[in-house]
Amino acid sequence: MRRETGGEHLGGREGHPSHTPASVPSTRSGSPSPRLPGLLAALCDRLPVDRAVVLERVFETVSAPDDPLLSRFIAAQPAAGLAHQLAEIARAWRTEAPGMTGSGLALALATARSFPRPRPAQVVVSGPMSAALPTRLTSGVAVEVIRSADTSLLIASFAAHGARDVVTEIGRAVGRGVQVDLLLEESTQAAAAFTALPDKVHVWHRVGASAVLHAKLIAADRHTALLGSANLTDRALSDNIELGVVLRDPSTVEPLVAHFRWLLAPENRVMRRA
Repeated sequence: MRRETGGEHLGGREGHPSHTPASVPSTRSGSPSPRLPGLLAALCDRLPVDRAVVLERVFETVSAPDDPLLSRFIAAQPAAGLAHQLAEIARAWRTEAPGMTGSGLALALATARSFPRPRPAQVVVSGPMSAALPTRLTSGVAVEVIRSADTSLLIASFAAHGARDVVTEIGRAVGRGVQVDLLLEESTQAAAAFTALPDKVHVWHRVGASAVLHAKLIAADRHTALLGSANLTDRALSDNIELGVVLRDPSTVEPLVAHFRWLLAPENRVMRRA
């Protein structure tokens, strides 16, 4: 969506001036590049599709960047950094394209969303959330990653307790035919948190007692993975100070999943079915 800058104006011919509407940022050589396209693209990188669609509908209902409805919507956002991100978009809209309607901004956001591109790693945290980074809470991201699985889920955790939303979402994944493998530390009795799940779920423990399974991973198919310090416990997912990242680049996620699948292969004698 970023407009190229240069000495030639769109619609102009050599020797003839070109007229640029006042509501469109100038792309004349030496002028600052417009920020609005990049801000909208960054917002698409952050938001799941369903939340992006909700935001597009909000934009369609507002008339201008100073519309009180938009201000109230921005102020009501609980996710860390999201209100700041939306406020930056409103400021860029006001300075760069004040004549654009809310419907026009909604169309721009929908256009950015419709062109898939590699998505950067996203920071997730548990515990207190600041506005320093556009982060999301671990509990919500864990459920979202599980929900995105079409064929397989590979989940590893040192400890597990409670985490009802995660357990419920795993059960739903099993119901739609997803193969689920849980790699759990036996010494913490982590498997007890998943006893309500169907027998189709495979539970794995580390072979031998010389070391433990300490990894924390939720991998959906081979396209998305949540890595971090949080175990699948209520405190770790919400209250403890924990840190993680979501990877949505298949070229990174695929070898990661392949490594854990190698750990599960019986001939490698690393993991055993419980």
